[in-house]
Amino acid sequence: MEENGRHPNTLNNSDEDTESPLDSQSGYEKYLLGFVLCQIVGIKHYNGKISGREMVALVREPLNAFDPNAIKVLNTRIIQVGYIEKIIASVLAPLIDQNLITVEGIVPNFAKGGVAKFKLPVQVHIFTRREEFNTVRSELSRCGLQLISQNDAGFGLSEAVVVMERSKGKILQQVDEIFKLVNEEIRKRALEKLEPPHDIIKSELLPHQKEGLGWLVYKETSNELPPFWEEKDGLYVNVLTNYQTSTRPHPLRGGILADDMGLGKTLTLLSLIAFDKQPTKNSRKRQKVEKKSLKTTLVVCPPSVISTWVTQLGDHTKPGSMKMYMYYGERTDDPKELQKYDIVLTTYATLVSEETWEESPIKKIEWWRLVLDEAHVIRNYKTQQSRVVANLNAKMRWAVTGTPIQNGFFDLFAFMTFLRFEPFSIRCYWRRLISRPLAQEFQLGLTRLQTLVATLSLRRTKEGSLDGLLPEKSIETCFVELSSAERTLYDQLEAEARVVVSSYISPSRVTNNYMNVLSVILRLRQICIDVAMCPADLKLLLPSEIEDVKNKPELLKKMVAFLQEGEDFDCPICMCPTTNMIITCCAHLFCKACILKTLKDTRRACPMCRHPLSESDLFSAPQDVSDNNGPIKVPNSKLSSKVSQLLKLLIESRNENPSRKSVIFSQFRKMLIMLEEPLREAGFKFLRLDGSMNAKKRGEIIKEFSMVGGATVLLASLKASGVGINLTVASRVYFLEPWWNPAVEEQAMDRVHRIGQTEKVKVVRLIAKNTIEERMVKLQEVKKDGAREAFQDGGGRIKNDHIRLLFSLK
Repeated sequence: MEENGRHPNTLNNSDEDTESPLDSQSGYEKYLLGFVLCQIVGIKHYNGKISGREMVALVREPLNAFDPNAIKVLNTRIIQVGYIEKIIASVLAPLIDQNLITVEGIVPNFAKGGVAKFKLPVQVHIFTRREEFNTVRSELSRCGLQLISQNDAGFGLSEAVVVMERSKGKILQQVDEIFKLVNEEIRKRALEKLEPPHDIIKSELLPHQKEGLGWLVYKETSNELPPFWEEKDGLYVNVLTNYQTSTRPHPLRGGILADDMGLGKTLTLLSLIAFDKQPTKNSRKRQKVEKKSLKTTLVVCPPSVISTWVTQLGDHTKPGSMKMYMYYGERTDDPKELQKYDIVLTTYATLVSEETWEESPIKKIEWWRLVLDEAHVIRNYKTQQSRVVANLNAKMRWAVTGTPIQNGFFDLFAFMTFLRFEPFSIRCYWRRLISRPLAQEFQLGLTRLQTLVATLSLRRTKEGSLDGLLPEKSIETCFVELSSAERTLYDQLEAEARVVVSSYISPSRVTNNYMNVLSVILRLRQICIDVAMCPADLKLLLPSEIEDVKNKPELLKKMVAFLQEGEDFDCPICMCPTTNMIITCCAHLFCKACILKTLKDTRRACPMCRHPLSESDLFSAPQDVSDNNGPIKVPNSKLSSKVSQLLKLLIESRNENPSRKSVIFSQFRKMLIMLEEPLREAGFKFLRLDGSMNAKKRGEIIKEFSMVGGATVLLASLKASGVGINLTVASRVYFLEPWWNPAVEEQAMDRVHRIGQTEKVKVVRLIAKNTIEERMVKLQEVKKDGAREAFQDGGGRIKNDHIRLLFSLK
């Protein structure tokens, strides 16, 4: 029953990517067509063992030197068992490569019947989109495979519908009963308050922070079996997959600290780290060893959060009690030097830059603890930064974020991968146990997901934890009437846009025209804020049908510059702001690293439209030539309706309290610069914080804004300033325009409304009346109010029903 080898430290799901980069989140859900019976061969050559009635992972291996159709079989511990027999693989592999099907395997119970010495039976369950049922069925039949579907008598032998385990004699349990029992166990546990080591932590923790500290310490020190494991007759069994081993599984040391933003998670974590410096009960010899090599915690965060950790360390710990090293910019290459510190602070970008550097000191250390701050950064498991942090070695692993789900339920899979929580860290098991039930039987899937999250995470809200301790926060929507000139222009463009976009709303065309839809929406949003943000030639506002721009460099340059004007464009592969932007000959934009990795795929096609693609069809984006310092000259001196309203609100606030500080958020850096001159003329002292600034510059601006008597207005880029920084010196927040994801806005306003705030906080959202902005707000409410919509949202992509809502289409 045992593998003759260790479970690998490196968990990389890249070889499971039998779907296109977007399919797992695209909303085109695959349904069970049926199953075929076949054999797992070559088992004598591999260490992976199967104990009967067990889920197995089927992983396409297109680069196999002996068989280009190879499909390897892995057990729950990601150890290879063998391969699907060649004759079956030769039929399934092409269908997998064309993304027509996905496959899952279950080894039936063979304990009584026995099996061949070097073969194992397996049921290969085939999933495809409903519209492809006939195509796939015909292809399987043509190739001589016998598909057992729901209309066949043998379908009752399928073990895909439920996964069962034997317990208490002949009682059979379904998967959902297992989840229910685990959920009941979780509910029995109560949070216990724990005081931090006061010889290191000088600040008094709030009650919820003491409870959080108690939970963190419990998760790191408990010797309980991981969730969904039981001990039976001297063996350890995973009750979900039926995998059995005589070796006790390691406890799951770590989890997700998902407390609401502004609840003081950093102080709680510093208190946890402080426990590492407490004297142990071991011998003096052991203590001497620990002095030479401290229990070092590696903290990974965005650049904007670095200053927060430095400040919090100074504010909450006694001088000299904890040592911190900044592994950022100029840094040591000696791992022994890093292990002299209690905390090593670095950024996701720094780790990505060292991914191919084998001598990186970060890789050579098994860290005592690994903390990902603002961990939603890794929400797409396919991104480089997600892969890099998942591959780091550490005894304890923590993902820390106030918004664990930003775009949809699939965000959580990246956390499973990082935490190495088997079997959910394996994509086929995640899809089988969580994502497919969510898509097809939502309530069932949601219950499973909630149980799974409860086993790993702790989340408290401000309302429940800081009741009476934090000043209230009010959110107002200020509807702005466009001027007659703005209204005429807006209505003209929206009418034309509606005609164009309505032609895109069909399953066959939406992905091909996805970039055009984004372009139209971008222009409509810009008119709502200020007409001066749009080009003088209104013909450029509406994109034409996508065409090959390979031989039209000027058109190529215009399109890229056009899309770069907003900070809200994310790479469709990694769902993060683009880095080293690339435009393809079929007019789609990606991060350079993302598209190059995709082109290593044997299909070599655009992930958006399936247009054949090679590296010669990729073009680098032109550099941003906008002025970083001076204000942009506005062709029309008259203020826009929205800017006029904003100035009116700021002046009213200043008249009430001249020292009151305000933060103005916008996604558009160009708009922030355009606001400088009107603010200057109105007598406001202001500062600007945006994505063009490095971490040091951002820290200096935040510090300057905190000074009494200085600037009273901070112009802040939503993406650059929405996470990790403390702006409690302000008590007014203005959103110049709505954002797709309500979680991003909540992150931004909670830079102001958090522990340390002493005044009532007022948030004002400026929304252009009777425009696409109003409909964006409705879309936000759909995401907030409906758990189904929130969990099924396609990873940041705009779905057809969303487009209809935005353009008032039936």
